[in-house]
Amino acid sequence: MDKVEEQNNTLFIAFISIVATIGGFLFGFDSGVINGTVDGLQQAFQSESAGTGFNVSSMLLGCAVGAFFAGRLADKFGRRSILLVASVFFIISAWGSGVATGSFEFVIYRVLGGLAVGAASVMAPAYISEVAPARYRGMLTTVQQIAIITGLFMAFVSNYILADLAGLSTQKLWMDYEAWRWMFWMELAPACLFFLMLLFIPESPRFLVVSGRKDDAKDVLQKLYGDAAGESKVNEIDASLAADKHQPKLSDLFDKVTGKVRKIVWVGIGLAAFQQLVGINVVFYYGAVLWQAVGFDESQSLLINVISGAVSIAACVITIAVIDKIGRKPLLKWGSIGMSVTLGIMVYAFMNSDVDASGNLVLGSMGTVALVAANAYVFFFNMSWGPVMWVMLGEMFPNQIRGSGLAVAGLVQWFTNFVITWTFPMLLTGVGLAGAYGLYTIAAVLSVLFVIKLVHETKGIELEDMQG
Repeated sequence: MDKVEEQNNTLFIAFISIVATIGGFLFGFDSGVINGTVDGLQQAFQSESAGTGFNVSSMLLGCAVGAFFAGRLADKFGRRSILLVASVFFIISAWGSGVATGSFEFVIYRVLGGLAVGAASVMAPAYISEVAPARYRGMLTTVQQIAIITGLFMAFVSNYILADLAGLSTQKLWMDYEAWRWMFWMELAPACLFFLMLLFIPESPRFLVVSGRKDDAKDVLQKLYGDAAGESKVNEIDASLAADKHQPKLSDLFDKVTGKVRKIVWVGIGLAAFQQLVGINVVFYYGAVLWQAVGFDESQSLLINVISGAVSIAACVITIAVIDKIGRKPLLKWGSIGMSVTLGIMVYAFMNSDVDASGNLVLGSMGTVALVAANAYVFFFNMSWGPVMWVMLGEMFPNQIRGSGLAVAGLVQWFTNFVITWTFPMLLTGVGLAGAYGLYTIAAVLSVLFVIKLVHETKGIELEDMQG
């Protein structure tokens, strides 16, 4: 293959990977936009802590269902087809969340958005893994996390600007609608772009081979890798399926000899659960509430969210540079260690703070310590578990069980996310910030042991050679 052809193939891979990661951007934006709307939701729908927790976390129920069924449906209809459906759901949810007049209506639209986020969360990294060469598969899949964090960051920036323009998120802005409603409507532009751009990318070649469409798969692979390499890759994929060639199904997750769930599936479940048990999405979803609880006003709290978003992007850029060089496991291990330390420092800061007459925590001299530790924690997460978990889930399963493995891991990831997010307001009023973050610290420490004992490196291994 000459240099011009190789360059064209690389540009094509980059293009379709970028299109797929718009789903990640929407994943991040849809997850982060709720952060600035909590006060508006409480005022508009007259909800207490448990009700607010459910309004905020309701999307995550949709995410769990979307992730589970997206993996299964993608085995039947294709990765690209499911991403197209997700893009339509993003559009409907963005509009509906802003026009909702009650909690029930709002929850319906947020669950629809959750279905889209769940589908995009598992399908975008899987799609990128299935089109990218092994030598820079980790880097391209990590771009997905940068897209997620960029989406979060842009949601934080958008929330901050809109609240600033209106005075408060609960005040009227344009066309007599409150600022918090416009925060949701900002998502319409990228959601429509995602739908249009998906029309220009091909179906996953590995899905095409599994579906018996080898000629179509060869055409796609030749565009990706060149004529000779494309034909060879079709045969390689076909050979990896030859020993057990049937339409993928959930029962493939069980070992045919022992009848037990395959070990690789348990590892995927563990990765998915620990990514949420460390409490990262409490920072993303409740950042404004958290910082207001310790004495910052709404504007300052939203600005802190913007800073955290920028730190997250910087961490992901570092991961892109090193993930295909040093591997996945070292990043997970050191990320877990870093999170354990920084979460522990946050707990110490919260435990050694004063309480005012209203019962609110006042950090005082511990404010700087907590703020630095929180952003260091966000940094460690986004250089490790944030991107690396999605990279590993997209590549660690053998071809035959990739869709089903992602379905189960995605369900666990989003259900754990839901539980953590729903319970935080109740933990905040029950055991306080120190108690809540103490639980997340314990999970971070346990994740260190999990990585060391059970996670195996996947760097540089072709998808056809993954063992499970």
